[in-house]
Amino acid sequence: MRFIHSSDWHIGRQFHNVSLLQDQQHVLDQLLAYIASEAVDALVIAGDIYDRSVPPAAAVELLDQVLNQVCAEMGVPVILIPGNHDGAERLRFGARQLQRAGLHIIGDFEQMLTPVALIDKSSQTAVHFFGIPYNDPALVRDRFATEAATHDQAHAFLIEQINAVKTAEVPTVLISHCFIDGAQESESERPLSIGGADRVSYESFKSFDYVALGHLHSPQYKGEPHIRYSGSILKYSFSEQHQNKGVTLVELDSGGHCSTRHLPLKPLRDMRILEGELATLLEQGKVDPHSDDYLLVRLTDRHAILDPMGKLRAVYPNVLHLEKPGMLETGEQQMSRDKLKRGELEMFRDFFIQVSGQALSPDQDAALINTLNELQCTATVREEPQR
Repeated sequence: MRFIHSSDWHIGRQFHNVSLLQDQQHVLDQLLAYIASEAVDALVIAGDIYDRSVPPAAAVELLDQVLNQVCAEMGVPVILIPGNHDGAERLRFGARQLQRAGLHIIGDFEQMLTPVALIDKSSQTAVHFFGIPYNDPALVRDRFATEAATHDQAHAFLIEQINAVKTAEVPTVLISHCFIDGAQESESERPLSIGGADRVSYESFKSFDYVALGHLHSPQYKGEPHIRYSGSILKYSFSEQHQNKGVTLVELDSGGHCSTRHLPLKPLRDMRILEGELATLLEQGKVDPHSDDYLLVRLTDRHAILDPMGKLRAVYPNVLHLEKPGMLETGEQQMSRDKLKRGELEMFRDFFIQVSGQALSPDQDAALINTLNELQCTATVREEPQR
C-alpha cells in the first residue's frame, strides 16, 4: 500500500492581512502531481484542512476543486479528519454520501470505530485506516461518561476503543490531530490548551503500523519513526523559515512494515527573514531573484529613517513586517534631558538630509539648537511644582 500523508493545509489563511490562497493552490497542484507520479493508493489528510471553522467561499471552492480531481478524475480515495481549526460538523456534512465517491470524512466518534478498508492494488491485501477527529477532554467525558481530565488521558481512552475493534492480522493506520509531548512546535500553531495540558504521549500509538499526525507544522517523527507529522504544506510564520515543507510518501507492506519518503513542496513565494542596514538591503533587492518572497526585515541602522517600509517595498514588494531593533530602548533606562536633546537634534538632522538631500547649513543648525533649548526650558518651568 502506497499513500501520501499530508496535513495542515489551512486553506483560506491570511498572513499579515495577505491572502495565501494563490500560494496554497500552487503547492496543492504539486501534491496532485505527486499523487499521479507516485501511483498512490490513497491520500490521507490529518486535519486543519481549513484555517477556520467557517471558511471563506474561495477556500471552499479550492478544496472542492482539489478533492474532485483526486477522487473523481484520478480515482484515488481520500481519508481525512477535522483538526482544531476545522468545524467538524460542517466538514463532515454529507460524509455518508461522499463515501461512495471515495471521500471518507471521519468526523465523529461513531465513524472513528469503523475502519476505512482499502485494497492495495498490487498485492490485493487490505489496510485499515482509523481516524480520531480532533477533540478535547470535555467532549470525551460527555460522550463516553469516562474520567479524562487531560488531552493525554482522553486520547489514550479513544485509542483503547480503537484497539478493541481493530483486526490484528490486518495492517492498521491511525490518523490523529494532536500535540505529542516533546515534539518541535512553531509560532503559527494555535494552542490546544494552556499550561502544557494539551500534550499527549506517543506511547499509546505504538500498536499501529503507521500513525499519520497533524497539528505541528514541522515535518518530524516522535518516539518511533512510524509516528510521524507530515508538517504543513506552507510556511505559516517566520519561525518556520528553515523548515522544508512537503508531504510524506508511505509504503506499507502486508506484514505492516513501513518506509517513508519526504516529497518536497516548492512555494510560489518563500517566507524569509532579512537583516542588515537599509542601504545594503536596497542594493541586494535589486538583484535578488526571489524579491517577491514574504519577508520580515530587521534593520540594523542606528539612525532615524524616513519611510523605511516604502523604500523596502520598492524592491521587495512583499515585506510584511519591519523591525528596527537598533532604534529600540530597553524601557528600563531614563535618559537625561541633555541626552534626550542630543537625540532629538541628531534625529532632525537625519530627517532633513533624507527630505532635502543635503545637510543643515550652520545657521539652520544653530537655529535648531536654540529652538530645542527654548522648548526644554519651557518644559522645565511647567514641571516645577506650584508653591
